[in-house]
Amino acid sequence: MKYFAHPTAVVDEGATIGDETKIWHFCHLMPKAVIGERCNLGQNVFVANNVTLGNGCKVQNNVSLYEGVECGEEVFIGPSAVFTNVKTPRSTVNRRGEYAPTRIGRGATIGANATIVCGITIGEHAFVGAGAVVTKDVPAYAEVLGNPARQAGWRCELGCRLEFDNDGRSVCPESGRGYELTDTGVRKLVA
Repeated sequence: MKYFAHPTAVVDEGATIGDETKIWHFCHLMPKAVIGERCNLGQNVFVANNVTLGNGCKVQNNVSLYEGVECGEEVFIGPSAVFTNVKTPRSTVNRRGEYAPTRIGRGATIGANATIVCGITIGEHAFVGAGAVVTKDVPAYAEVLGNPARQAGWRCELGCRLEFDNDGRSVCPESGRGYELTDTGVRKLVA
């Protein structure tokens, strides 16, 4: 075993866990969960069957990742964020065959207490603010806030707000990387 699991964590036989991953108090990983390398799962995290987390993901306390959630590398999920996996749940109707996939792109951030409705894609390096209720796709690098979540701006790979000039160009104040606003969203400029 090349990962750490706290003695109170339940890791079902068959779960795939990458090297150097840390699984903390009271977590539960189902048999078909796939966790990458160098991930960190905070207290009381549940990972269902057929959930994937790429390398370097951080899942904070009290998050349940239900079947159909797919996270790219280096995704951050804040404490008590909520995911769904059925569009029309009813107690009296079995919808197990109707799980809608939710895809979260590389480097995206999901803020504390955000709710992510199933069947959507959150683009690479997108930034979902705390408490936002996301009901539709979020473009790469977009910042969304509120209920329902609406786009409030753009963020760079480091999470800094991007301010664009008249030519549709912006520079991250921390990294110096350039970004360009296009008809379809934002793209990182190659140095």
